[in-house]
Amino acid sequence: MTPSSPAPVSTPAATSTRISSYLLTEYLERLGVEVIFGLCGHTVIGFLDALSKSKIRFISTRHEQVAAHAADGYARASGKPGVVLSHLGPGLTNAATGVANAALDSIPMVVIAGDVPSYFYGRHPHQEFNLHQDADQSQIYRPFCKRVYRVDRVEDLPRVMERAFHLCQTGRPGPVLVDVPMDLFSADLAVDAFAKTPPPIVKTGLDPATAARIVDQLANASRPVLYAGGGVLSARATRELAALAEALELPVAHTLMGKGCLHHDHPLLLGQTGFWGTPISNDKCRTADVILAIGTRLAEANSSSWDTRFTFEMPPTRLMHIDADPAEIGRNYPTDLGVVADAKLALEALVEAARGRAHRPRPGLRDEIARGRAEFTANWAGQWASNQFPLRPERILADLRKAAPEDAFIVTDVGWNKNGVGQQFPITVPGTFITPSGLATMGFGAAAALGVKYAQPHRASIALIGDGGFCAANPTVVATAMEAGLPVIWVVMDNSAFGTIAGLEQMHYGTDFGCVFTCDGKPYHLDYAAMARACGADGVRIEAANDFEPALRQALASNRPTLIQVPMENAPTPTPGHWDINDIYRRGE
Repeated sequence: MTPSSPAPVSTPAATSTRISSYLLTEYLERLGVEVIFGLCGHTVIGFLDALSKSKIRFISTRHEQVAAHAADGYARASGKPGVVLSHLGPGLTNAATGVANAALDSIPMVVIAGDVPSYFYGRHPHQEFNLHQDADQSQIYRPFCKRVYRVDRVEDLPRVMERAFHLCQTGRPGPVLVDVPMDLFSADLAVDAFAKTPPPIVKTGLDPATAARIVDQLANASRPVLYAGGGVLSARATRELAALAEALELPVAHTLMGKGCLHHDHPLLLGQTGFWGTPISNDKCRTADVILAIGTRLAEANSSSWDTRFTFEMPPTRLMHIDADPAEIGRNYPTDLGVVADAKLALEALVEAARGRAHRPRPGLRDEIARGRAEFTANWAGQWASNQFPLRPERILADLRKAAPEDAFIVTDVGWNKNGVGQQFPITVPGTFITPSGLATMGFGAAAALGVKYAQPHRASIALIGDGGFCAANPTVVATAMEAGLPVIWVVMDNSAFGTIAGLEQMHYGTDFGCVFTCDGKPYHLDYAAMARACGADGVRIEAANDFEPALRQALASNRPTLIQVPMENAPTPTPGHWDINDIYRRGE
């Protein structure tokens, strides 16, 4: 070294490892995770420490089922996977119902669960499941998760997380569980351990020859039906569905999850099928010579318990079925042609094949559809303006539609709200109807509305939920909304009962035993509005039929969490289809 040479600069040796939870949060940021719903516990506070320094928002939900439903709602409204953080044992069991609900509705979700320290596996430490099989809490989730991972070494955490986010979104979406011993959250990992990200996946489409074959069948059929399920909505394929229907003059029926596949006033829209469907939709499907079903399981409630007298008769109807999950094709009905494909790509190919294609004339079809829909609507049209108090449920839906913005999210629970909205409520913006279909989970609506609002903060999120469902949801959803700054609106349809089941029991047994809420022999109503006010939110109890619409408009304008309690008659939803349970009940002595 010469005297004129600069002195060497000493640099500290590069750090080669970091705590895994810090690397994990940075990885989740790179994957685009913006929010995690969950609850604390001693097994996950190492991860919470890292989250506290992250850009990712953590929303503590006070109950793990609420966390799972909120993540579910977020996924549906955003198109991204929902992420749940849960403590072991009772935390994971609390979340199980919400995760199973997401599974049956094909919602992408990653559940990160803390577990006992790895070195205590099988020694029955605090809160470990151990009565049947040691150290295996993750087994609880195996029946409904796409994959269950238990991380035995911290070196496996990066690979498992990458796989979890890959699997939850590919094929038929669904939840994946990642079970992490608590000591691994605090273990060291190489700084570049999370280098691998999920690969981009090109979804499966429809080849031109198969598309032409399907279009030929539809064009030449005398009584074709296009049948849309939730897969059409989740694939954002409603424009393509409308284009195919219009090109070949195809009437469109849909499942509960498929509601919103066409604008409510579209002249080719038949409506929902099944037990709570519409007569015109059930009749057109039952008498069809060809049905193309897309993105649906052809499940029991939508298919009138697969009874050939009511919704589908296959054969003689020929079924062509397109779905992302090969296991669903041929499961419930004989299938002439099964295609494993993404709904959007398949519909794009079908639209291209139908372009300029002549089809069999269908004179009077649109008039027949309009007449059938009008005849059914006439059954309850008088209730839309009824001043009866407690309110008719139809009046609640009518005022909700008048007051809510067209692009508002209507998040239902289970009961009259789900069934009535699916059957009667006008949906004009695709994807704005969010409901628990497969598992039909009471408590979904009140909690899922939180995640919906987080995903779409500039649009209204309105939960339509019964009083039984609101209690099942854990009413602290209001406190969570206050803490998280989520101005959700809950409309509690209060009939002092588990109304749908009470109606079934009354119909078959002449009693509502075990289904209604009473105290000293009188109907028992909780003051839900006061509960909301106790949480710091706005709470309004409706005292007359004409009060509901202005109260809802005020809630929308306030931009505050608001609960509106609406006393309601327990009136049954019309049931044009069939449910096999009605053949089972027997009245004894």
